[in-house]
Amino acid sequence: MHGAAQRVDNCEQLLEFLRKRWLDQKQELIMAIQEDSQRTEEKEEAGYRSPTLSILRALQKINNAKRLEGEAVMSAPPFFQSAGRGDLKFWGEDDGPTVVVWESLSESEQEQWSKKMGKSKDWVVWCRSREKGEEQRPFEVDGKEIFSNHSKHE
Repeated sequence: MHGAAQRVDNCEQLLEFLRKRWLDQKQELIMAIQEDSQRTEEKEEAGYRSPTLSILRALQKINNAKRLEGEAVMSAPPFFQSAGRGDLKFWGEDDGPTVVVWESLSESEQEQWSKKMGKSKDWVVWCRSREKGEEQRPFEVDGKEIFSNHSKHE
């Protein structure tokens, strides 16, 4: 399956995941979207920019990732079989090769992921470059594939 047919299949899968995940939980979904919208606005005001879909697809291909860790419920792309951030599961199962969008996670979510990542090596991290003198992050010690962007962090 290629191109448009694959995208249609991915969207149909996403709709099925969302239906199952949020069935009978409409108010919880509304609250999650409102909270994520506010959280995203605050992060963007502080200089955060989400990776493009092209970048996420490229990162996904490195380890055939099935899961996205990070971003927001309304911006996580449907070409991942599962997505979530911290304890919030957007859709799908919380396992398998993962792409982690580091700066989209809160400090507590970063700590939670740091503990989890030590149990496997099937993840890829997208992050900003470290500033001079900044401590090494946990995934840089254990990581095999790390990609950082060079955006300014204020």
